[in-house]
Amino acid sequence: MKLEPPSNGETPALDVLVVGAGPAGLTAGMYLARYRRRVRIVHDGSSRTLWVPRSRNVPGFPDGIIGADLIARMSEHAVRYGAEIAEGRVVEIVRRENDGGFRARLEGGATIDARGLILATGVDTNLAKLDSGDHKTAVQSGVLRYCPICDGFEHSEERIAVLGSDLHGAAEAMFLRQYSSDVTLIPKWQVALTDAQRAELEASGVGVLEGRVLRLDAAGTTISVTLEDEAAPRRFDILYPAFGSTPRSELAAMLGPLTDPNGCLPFTAYSDGLLPGVYAAGDVVAGLDQISVATGQGAMAATRLHNWLREQEGHVMADQK
Repeated sequence: MKLEPPSNGETPALDVLVVGAGPAGLTAGMYLARYRRRVRIVHDGSSRTLWVPRSRNVPGFPDGIIGADLIARMSEHAVRYGAEIAEGRVVEIVRRENDGGFRARLEGGATIDARGLILATGVDTNLAKLDSGDHKTAVQSGVLRYCPICDGFEHSEERIAVLGSDLHGAAEAMFLRQYSSDVTLIPKWQVALTDAQRAELEASGVGVLEGRVLRLDAAGTTISVTLEDEAAPRRFDILYPAFGSTPRSELAAMLGPLTDPNGCLPFTAYSDGLLPGVYAAGDVVAGLDQISVATGQGAMAATRLHNWLREQEGHVMADQK
């Protein structure tokens, strides 16, 4: 369906609509505001950074920073320079036929017109289901973690379990073996590993437990895993579910066949763009899901889009084109 602009009383289009208010979207919004662009950041309040208990690999914060505090600081930074931030869920984006811009429709029916887009929609983490204990509390207390790159260092020499039955789980367990001599791979249902992969894990000192997982129980400073045919649960200091994540790339898919087979947007989406006037940044882009990476991609996407807009306005040197 093509959404056409109103016939009268139309609000002038934004220069840029940024969808998503995680580190990538907020960085892009701040840069665009400093480029004196009229920019609005629309988000649904679901940035994964909001539930990070404390990140210690964000440059400039050696003692760590709570995810929600980082988002608050970045939001204030963007707004200080003129970016607008609004909460809402974008459910549709189409190209406007009359001027080549874009129209976004929000849940509830409101629309936003913009000349350019930056999609910083992130991913949804596939979560573990606890049989007892609160999931958020388990994450906050550090017995349940989802990013070994982010916090593996903090769990050096602890009893670490990785829950996952495929190569992704095995690779995560081997990665964590660099931090602890006590790492165990536990299948969710069955171990889908080749003999060669099992041998690699054994050579690296990673244990593999056979047996169906019956229960996951988080309490206090440990997490318990109950396996079929085992009388007593096994206790670990920390559990990493290796279930992957689902890219939130539905809006990009509305504009064309832009995703890879895993639903991610191509790595070049923040530098080369997806379509004329459309860029993406952050976790929705294939690559390393990290706060520092997202901020860099947000800055690049904002700058590339700003320069693209300048070209449309005839405000670049002829030899730059």
